[in-house]
Parts: sequence; structure tokens; C-alpha cells
Amino acid sequence: MQGRRDHAILYDGECGFCRLSVRAVLALDRRDRLRAVAIQSAEGQRLLAEVPEEAKLDSAHLVTPGGIVLSAGAAAEPLARLLPAGRLPAAAFERYPRQTEAAYRWIAGNRGRLGRLGLRAGEIEEPG
Repeated sequence: MQGRRDHAILYDGECGFCRLSVRAVLALDRRDRLRAVAIQSAEGQRLLAEVPEEAKLDSAHLVTPGGIVLSAGAAAEPLARLLPAGRLPAAAFERYPRQTEAAYRWIAGNRGRLGRLGLRAGEIEEPG
């Protein structure tokens, strides 16, 4: 099971907070299920071909091995289930989808400010 990297997590490669967030998620991914893909890359554009252009950079996306694209708060539960110790958060995300989406939208709406806080902590390397 280890090392498949069968799910793609797509992020805004020009957003410091987004890069920091993906880096944190990848650090938790001890089973190597995730691979990071910048939305702006050729692969990112291919994986999100069915997503309207104006929605591509609106949120992060999780693409399953079957090609299903989950975006914003809807990606939280399946993403959490891929991570060790993610069952409890996944259950909460599943039980409270409106609150999960609202929290995601608040964070996404403030990512510029949150990114500046992360950038003060040091240089951010590009995810995987």
C-alpha cells in the first residue's frame, strides 16, 4: 500500500499559504498516498480539465485515482481519511459539511494574510 501516490492534491502554486498548507499535509502523509500538483502546471490543467476556468484557482482540489475532482470543503473528509489519525477529523468533516465548507471558505478568503504569517516563519520549498 505504501508509495502509490494515487491521489493528487492540487494547489495554487503562486500562493505562499497554499504551498505551506500542502507541504504540511504532505508531511503528515506517511503512507505516500498524495502527490502535490500546482494548478498552473500542465498536469494540473489536465487533471482539472472539467473544472470551469474561473473555479480552478478558487480552491484546492483532491483528485482521486478514478479521476473524481473534489474541491474546497468537499475534499476535507476524503483527504483526512488518507492520513494517519485522520479518521476522527474525517468523521467531523462528514457530519458537518456546511461548517467544513464555511471554515474552508474563511481560510481561503484570508489566505493572503495567513500566507504572510507563514512566510515570516522561513522560506517555503515547493511541495513534492
